Amino acid sequence: MEVIIQPDIKTASVLGAHIVARVVKRKPDAVLGLATGNTPLLLYSELIRFHKEENLDFEYITTFNLDEYVGLAPSHPASYNSFMWKNLFIDLNIPRHRIHIPDGLSPDIPAFCRQYEGAIKAAGGIDLQILGIGTDGHIGFNEPSSSLSSRTRIKTLTMQTRKDNAPFFEDEEHVPQHVITMGVGTIMESRICLMLAFGAKKADAVARMVEGPITASVPASILQMHQHAIVITDEEAASKLERADYYRWVYDNKPYWQKYSF
Repeated sequence: MEVIIQPDIKTASVLGAHIVARVVKRKPDAVLGLATGNTPLLLYSELIRFHKEENLDFEYITTFNLDEYVGLAPSHPASYNSFMWKNLFIDLNIPRHRIHIPDGLSPDIPAFCRQYEGAIKAAGGIDLQILGIGTDGHIGFNEPSSSLSSRTRIKTLTMQTRKDNAPFFEDEEHVPQHVITMGVGTIMESRICLMLAFGAKKADAVARMVEGPITASVPASILQMHQHAIVITDEEAASKLERADYYRWVYDNKPYWQKYSF
């Protein structure tokens, strides 16, 4: 696991966007796994800028979103379908048929989840998966106690996650109780996992993910076992890392061929 500590959210997000852009440039038909929420917003904004100002081409890119609420129509303003079109897809040239978002209205959720897994496999697997981390250490909507080998499935949200997501709804009572999410095992098959974590409220989760034991109680901790996991934080989110100075030293002293040039 590579931990990169940046001064602030903007700098961290720009670095993350350059890592994504490098994948797209090297593999124009790459498969990207996408996340929602506030964490990736600046990264998505930067990708849009790359597309509009630097001609970064997404015509052959395929995308798979991590998750979606069960029971919300794609047009619902709090759905992740709406989020992605508003904050990314409307401004990029990804063909609609290459965009995949879980169907929260599927009449047969288990069958849909199997189909989603099959679609990822048919696309050749995910080249880069963008991730955020919950305050309790979840990734996607894989809540604490989730199987570390789980696949795409329905999950019941914890009270804490519903509280954290309440700002996107009228109030906490309107947050759906169930979601469809990629499993931890699905995420771990991505060739690169790019984790973004910002703000003091994520500091405990980041410390447990990076320096704690690997445990289903902190699903994100499994990224310690990933062959190419990159964790980018701002200073606040890194504030409880015991080896923060070492992570900074490692990043500052990379050999030139390992640096993220942009």
